[in-house]
Amino acid sequence: MNSTNIIILVFLLYWLLVIFLDRRGILSKHNITAYGPILMLRTTKGQGFLDRLAIHKKFWRTFANIGLPAMLIGMFVMFLMILVIDYSLIQSFQTQTVPQPGKFNEPRNIFLIPGINEYIPFYWGIIALIVTLVVHEFSHAILCKVEGIKVKSMGILLAIIPIGGFAEPDDEQLLGKKEEKEEKSETGETAIEQAEPKKLATRSERVRVLTAGVMANFVTALIAFILFFSLLGSLSPVGDVMVTSVTPGYPAEQAGVKENMILTGINDKQVNNAHDFLFYAKTLKPGSNVTLHLVDGRVRKDISMVASGTNETRAGVRVFQVIEGSPAETAGIKAGMILSRMNDTELKGLDDFIGFMNSTTRGQKVDVYVLSNSSVNASMEVFRNIELSKYPYQKDSKKGFLGVSYSPDEGAISYSVGVGVGQFKSKDYLNMLKSIPSSMTGLTGWLLLFGLPMFGPGGEGFPGFSGLLTNFYEPAGWAVPLGMGFFWILNILLWIGWLNFYVGLFNCLPAVPLDGGHVFRDVMTSSLEKIMGDGEKVEKLSNAITVLFAVLILMSFVFVMIAPYAAHGF
Repeated sequence: MNSTNIIILVFLLYWLLVIFLDRRGILSKHNITAYGPILMLRTTKGQGFLDRLAIHKKFWRTFANIGLPAMLIGMFVMFLMILVIDYSLIQSFQTQTVPQPGKFNEPRNIFLIPGINEYIPFYWGIIALIVTLVVHEFSHAILCKVEGIKVKSMGILLAIIPIGGFAEPDDEQLLGKKEEKEEKSETGETAIEQAEPKKLATRSERVRVLTAGVMANFVTALIAFILFFSLLGSLSPVGDVMVTSVTPGYPAEQAGVKENMILTGINDKQVNNAHDFLFYAKTLKPGSNVTLHLVDGRVRKDISMVASGTNETRAGVRVFQVIEGSPAETAGIKAGMILSRMNDTELKGLDDFIGFMNSTTRGQKVDVYVLSNSSVNASMEVFRNIELSKYPYQKDSKKGFLGVSYSPDEGAISYSVGVGVGQFKSKDYLNMLKSIPSSMTGLTGWLLLFGLPMFGPGGEGFPGFSGLLTNFYEPAGWAVPLGMGFFWILNILLWIGWLNFYVGLFNCLPAVPLDGGHVFRDVMTSSLEKIMGDGEKVEKLSNAITVLFAVLILMSFVFVMIAPYAAHGF
């Protein structure tokens, strides 16, 4: 049984348990409401704490007032982005260039639920999601207290894991919804009695309450990103070359060399890239002494061995991943193949491949020579006349795009030592991450920040400093005593920043029941009143426009999900 089926089975069992507990009245007994599989867990505790925080009314009102222009800018940007995406998809139908169905179209990746969304790491994502929900809903609750609106309860939304949070204000006070209560008459018939009149929030008070959550998310994101990008200065690259394979029975295995160690030198020669290793390994004579300078889990080691009699080497760039819908996929290039030559350019290492691709243009046709694997007897295969497409990660770039990623993996192997190595531009990668804040003076920086988990600075997505990526770096200076904990801090800050940024923007959308939808309706009503005067007609028109926008946005999301399948089949 694969992981997807296990997740579905666990979810169904959970849902059955929810139905059972709901019908037995156990959930309502503990002030829990079930909406299908989603549980709404309420608590009335914390009211005193909210009252103490709300004492500083001037500060909180200023905070929320600043949130209004921030929300309106976010509203405009998000709605414009939806229109651009829809327009691009419609154009692609006309030109028959609709992208193939992929990860971006899957519903699981539209929702920011750790464990469901494949771009969000589970553990860091859960921590970040909890922080995001707390600051958003707590800000709503504090502003309710500031404006004299009752907070009936607070809590979280659960569907096995937390998927949302809420502060439950008095709807009649905040939104003007009339509350009714039922009472039984002496004859046993149910009579509906209007609730006692309450203080209703003015439009400006309501807007402040609604914008507070988004403003809190943006401020939290700003603080987290400032800390994250500042701390990157205390991260130091260890090297660019990783041991990706150890050949059984050869000297490296017998000496204790392990996969994923970082290779920094061989004998007295510094190894800066896979080509340096390959070039020097060719000069080794059988029986000569060899010392590899390695870093294993940020611990430096010198491992000595005797070179074997086999001095065969293989060079090239191993394909880590083939991008869906790319020229490489169309031609038949697959992950695991080793790029050995492109046209007349021999690929001795990653620099040769990058240099060649930088010299290409969109529409250029190239011949790609690949090895099926890195063994001595690997066969050569040629993919001829591959037409390069437009490079997608730089708006004004004219260079061609093949569609392969070259994350650290086996690219060169020496049988005299018995190790395969791969190259990763750790210093350049770190510098690209550090450059994001300075590039946010333009659109490119904002798009890169928004799409960091999906695209990353190199087009392959950046999940944070975890897995193999941590092998290429080590804490420096004051951060050295923190060890692996320094990477945990970076990951928590990254995901708190990104989730708060994304959730804040998403809530800006002018679609009820999102905060942006309610604010949009109030702003629309206020604007129409200045033109048409106050009255019921303005209220109905504002509601109609708000509903129209909500439907358009919902249909846009559906369109993005199904368009590739409609063009290429389900």
